[in-house]
Amino acid sequence: MSVSRVFLDASGSAPMSRRAIDALQAGIADGWADPARIHAESRKARALVDGAREAIAEILDARPELVHFTTSPHHAFERLVGGMYKARRGFEGIAVSAVERDAAVYAAAFAAPHAVDVLPVNEYGHVDLDALQSTVAGGHTALALVQHANQEIGTIQYNDDVYAITHAAGVPLIVDATASIGHIPAPGSWDALVAHPADWGGPGGIGVLALRAHTRWLPAWPEGDDWAPGGVNVPLALASAVALQERADTHADNADRLSGYIDRIRAAVAQYEGVAVVGDPVQRLPHVLTFAFLYLDGEPLLSRLDRAGIAVGSGSACKTNSLEPSRVMEAIGALTHGNVRLGLHPGVTEADIDRFLEILPGIIADVRGDMGAHP
Repeated sequence: MSVSRVFLDASGSAPMSRRAIDALQAGIADGWADPARIHAESRKARALVDGAREAIAEILDARPELVHFTTSPHHAFERLVGGMYKARRGFEGIAVSAVERDAAVYAAAFAAPHAVDVLPVNEYGHVDLDALQSTVAGGHTALALVQHANQEIGTIQYNDDVYAITHAAGVPLIVDATASIGHIPAPGSWDALVAHPADWGGPGGIGVLALRAHTRWLPAWPEGDDWAPGGVNVPLALASAVALQERADTHADNADRLSGYIDRIRAAVAQYEGVAVVGDPVQRLPHVLTFAFLYLDGEPLLSRLDRAGIAVGSGSACKTNSLEPSRVMEAIGALTHGNVRLGLHPGVTEADIDRFLEILPGIIADVRGDMGAHP
């Protein structure tokens, strides 16, 4: 008899609920017209987009007219960094933390190829506030990019402290909230923000960006293009908003339950020899956990778990090739190989965690045996 699969790799892409899928189908049925035109069919589609924007804006504590849909979070970073950097003429540098996702780093490097200042982090992944203060006080920084929480190790940054430093220096702060929205309350301190619907159980193929009213930007793209070239995908926008509302409605129960599962796994794997659990044990996302094995590679661990019916992540959560060595792990001084990353979604049950913890020791022993490794 086949055993049902367990998906524990929801850091970046989570299963869609029935409610979100229904919203996607409703958007396809009712939102097929171009929302930019003026006839009745387009007005109906535009109303769906406006409603989705308002629902997401409420959770972000943003103004609806300053919330925009893009084709992906990567595209949102490109637009925000390019547009805000162009508006900061006379300032050349872009400050980024060492644990930012690749999309943010690449956008910064493209806009300022010779003037990206990488901010160090401590062993938990918290940005060095003194280094941030020193960098933005230098008078050359156009922008700063510091995430809300890390998609690999779960560490939550001290967002208010970061913003206090950048705001005092007159440097706009772009906050990557792609790993946190839908899991913890939205950050309150930012000049621009990026979010990822797929991470909160919405569809892929869409990103969200938000601006504050005071945030200046100039188009850094072809004339006629907006934040979403070609227009907003109405079904994806609608399903994204419904999925986020559903997460908001069930947030307290899910966060406590998933955090309890993570605590249980953390305690169990910490007993294994040659294993290091990474990230801040307290100031963290409730659903993410990464641990690394000395002398082991991640690929055989993932493969054996997958054959046993359990999907987990490894390597870098923000790379196309998920088995590439993790830049985040390197930045915090942790092992860059042999790591297992868990991302729990609301559908995960205690029985799923039981099964994972039951088979993990045997798989570790098998991989060590194959590699001739010793704990």
